Amino acid sequence: MIDRQPRDLPLDAHLHTTLSPDSDVAIDVYAAAAVERGIAELAITDHVDFEPGAPAFGYTTFGDRERIVRLAAERWAPHGVAIRFGAELTYDRSWESDIRDHLARHAYDFTIGSVHDRVSSPYHPGNVQGWVEGRSLRDIVAPSFDEVEAAARSGLFDALGHLDVVKRYLHPFVTKDDLAGAPELYEPILLALVESGTALEINTSGLRHPVSETYPSAAVVGRFRELGGRAISIGSDAHRAGHFGWALADGYRTAIEHGFSSLTFRRGGGSVAVDIPAAAGVGPNGPGGHSL
Repeated sequence: MIDRQPRDLPLDAHLHTTLSPDSDVAIDVYAAAAVERGIAELAITDHVDFEPGAPAFGYTTFGDRERIVRLAAERWAPHGVAIRFGAELTYDRSWESDIRDHLARHAYDFTIGSVHDRVSSPYHPGNVQGWVEGRSLRDIVAPSFDEVEAAARSGLFDALGHLDVVKRYLHPFVTKDDLAGAPELYEPILLALVESGTALEINTSGLRHPVSETYPSAAVVGRFRELGGRAISIGSDAHRAGHFGWALADGYRTAIEHGFSSLTFRRGGGSVAVDIPAAAGVGPNGPGGHSL
């Protein structure tokens, strides 16, 4: 069996803790795992929602989140783990001005902008089959992809999170192969990322979901590079202790295979380059991990 928990990598840039309503992991659990596995730096990116009724709307305060993460950073720095205070902010054009105001008033080390299901969404389990029936693929993904493109174009965020996570909710009615056969649907999003300088996240959580590929796929990462994209981020998007760093090495390997030699990250100031180790993603039994 392949162990998908990585070792000796520089950064996991997408992690959720008890400061998110859908995670039960204390920061110290991730930090201890990082010491054990040689993951040098962590970005704590708990959810921030702006739609009333959304799970993370008013779940915690900025002050509480910053205090808890900064104290954890102080505790774990002597152990060789750097912890950064980030956020994953749910994007929608209808509350873009609220996001701008929030970011103007609150300083994060690193921000991810992501599109999630709205309170009333065609992608909810009870709605998705009816939504798919009789619609073209372009129309099926439009409510998600249109917002993702707007998030990419906004320039509000350091990175764009899980670009095509909608394929998780469309499965099995729309498959990853269906989406792979329509690369033109991704092109406006990728061009918006290039133009705004926003990093494309390789989110490895899809490798533990039924779709069994990253968000987005390796082919989309390659096309981003071809279009001039040079800024990428990699994160496991862990919400459970056992998901910390899950398949992170696969994401690093994808980056290397498509010509990336560093990640684009921020530690509260300007962007910095985090070098990708040449051997990232290659374990003794091939890409992705170690033999158990």
